[in-house]
Amino acid sequence: MTTIDEKTVNAIRILAADAIQKANSGHPGLPLGAAPMAYTLWAKYLNFNYCNPNWHNRDRFILSAGHGSALLYALNHLFGCGITIDDIKDFRQLGSKTPGHPEFRHTPFVEATTGPLGAGMGMAVGMAMAQAHLASIFNKPNYPVVDNYTYVLGGDGCLMEGISSEAFSIAGTLKLDKLIVIYDSNKITIEGSTDLTFTEDVEKRMQAFGFQTITVEDGNDLEKIGKAIEQAKAEKTRPSFITVKTQIGYGCPAKQGKANSHGEPLGEENIKELRKTLCWEHEEPFFVPSDVYENCKKIAEEKTKKEQEWNKLFDGYCKKYPDMKLLWDKYHSDIDKNALYNNADFWACDEKPCATRGASGNILNKVKTFLPNLIGGSADLGPSNKTYLKDEGEFSAENYGGKNIHYGVREQAMAAIANGIALYGGLKTYVATFFVFSDYLKPMARLSSLMGLPVTYVFSHDSIGVGEDGPTHQPVEQLAMLRSMPNFITFRPADATETAAGWYTALTSKKTPVGLILTRQNVSKCSTSSKEDALKGGYIIAKEKGAKPDAIIIASGSEVEIAIKAKEELYKISCDVRVVSMPSMELFDTQSNEYKESVLPKSVRKRVAVEAASSFGWDRYTGLDGKTVTVDTFGASAPAKVLFEKFGFTVENVVNTVKSIL
Repeated sequence: MTTIDEKTVNAIRILAADAIQKANSGHPGLPLGAAPMAYTLWAKYLNFNYCNPNWHNRDRFILSAGHGSALLYALNHLFGCGITIDDIKDFRQLGSKTPGHPEFRHTPFVEATTGPLGAGMGMAVGMAMAQAHLASIFNKPNYPVVDNYTYVLGGDGCLMEGISSEAFSIAGTLKLDKLIVIYDSNKITIEGSTDLTFTEDVEKRMQAFGFQTITVEDGNDLEKIGKAIEQAKAEKTRPSFITVKTQIGYGCPAKQGKANSHGEPLGEENIKELRKTLCWEHEEPFFVPSDVYENCKKIAEEKTKKEQEWNKLFDGYCKKYPDMKLLWDKYHSDIDKNALYNNADFWACDEKPCATRGASGNILNKVKTFLPNLIGGSADLGPSNKTYLKDEGEFSAENYGGKNIHYGVREQAMAAIANGIALYGGLKTYVATFFVFSDYLKPMARLSSLMGLPVTYVFSHDSIGVGEDGPTHQPVEQLAMLRSMPNFITFRPADATETAAGWYTALTSKKTPVGLILTRQNVSKCSTSSKEDALKGGYIIAKEKGAKPDAIIIASGSEVEIAIKAKEELYKISCDVRVVSMPSMELFDTQSNEYKESVLPKSVRKRVAVEAASSFGWDRYTGLDGKTVTVDTFGASAPAKVLFEKFGFTVENVVNTVKSIL
């Protein structure tokens, strides 16, 4: 370690400690221990342009251990990547660029929102998969226009969370050689030594997953850290896992190697001791010596040449392969909303009854013909949820150009990987599983919403209509769960037309994930459903015959058909009812007050909601005078038809429920 390198590493440590102390909140342990490996990576190996955080071929760096955000902000500041010293001083304060955990779209050069441990590992795998796929599509001899590495840094917590095992299992299977995982092994968690809970041989586990494993015994040895990264980059047949053994809270005598350095400020006296131990002669908080700034500036300016070289390469590529330039532009552009809206084939659907999962599969295979950057897959349920792209091949170690990703039984990692694919850029992705298993992936779907990533979630087998598999496979509360999440659109279509509207919503979304909630059982096509109305989230699908309805039935999905039949029966007894199809509460709630009033007039207080799921959340539409025909218990094991009768999803019960409130 040269004198200036050592000084810069210590500047990172001091900045992080000062920021956390001023905020009186944060996690100093990781920044103090991991500063040498982070600096080595950023200074010597990470390709980025401090002037352009969106350069296509930059290396990606994800801090999976997001609680150590002060480390990332200190690096960002020193290398001139958009964080000022005032931003460092505003660590964890309202509206600052330096929130408690790194947030994508909020802070420059933050590649992913991290904090839930292990999530960054999964997203890094997704980025490496996206890189491999795009490289297989675009790279030509002597023109490696997609050629970056993905680096992810995490600690013991990231390795304990099950999501990392799911993600690393698929990464090893896929032989993602441009994925490099750096493991800050300090053997400490909040409760104490990892010997309490975590005694496995992590390196052997990673070898079993298919990783090259490398160990650096001294986390302060920049030279050996550098050699480990070089060895990882030289490996061309598998991903690499670098264990760097560190001491949490390094340099603070009272807390070094102890659990209490993990998640609380060091304290003023301990920071003074930290400065002494690190031979840091400057007492002033947040002071960075000019030679440290000059060192980082010189490195950062040198790195700008990498993008200049790439731009030159890409210009030559575009001239030699103009057809590929057109394809590149298509991959990196939003879908043409008007063209899709006016695409008759996209909206065309069979008049015969069909499950909305089947309608979705048909639509998906139409979409692939005009959306070349579509890629996705299912958690081992493709034949059931109809998400297989015909004739597009399998994404595998032997064929990174395949567009069907087989995620295996790994829902949580699947969603994290999809986030990584979306974060990487250039691809439109979807994932799929049975709706009840949305519970497994919900934390990663939540990150999709937080980051504003338009990932499409295909959830089939949407209700007690699953039937004989019983309550373990029958979603009841999951619709309410997803509807409660900010910036997430749930779309439960009643027929093929509404299913197309759901896909239109998903494909044209820019910053909102969309969940398509699809039936296992067949449903009839509603003669009055329309794309224009369905895209509003809620609309009158069966109008009353008189000037004003006596009551309103609101339904979604397969229950719309039941509601329409109930309306017909009610009319026979002089009860004039309106039926509203509500495929998406979120979209309906964004409509104008005038439109919402035209569909659900306040003057009509007699309302019944019909949905084969929990009643939770329907009260905002049914009001004090309304009722629901819903499922507020778990289901049962029986044929779907029997279950619909048992739980009251019959024309007779809906009719009686409406009569009971009139």
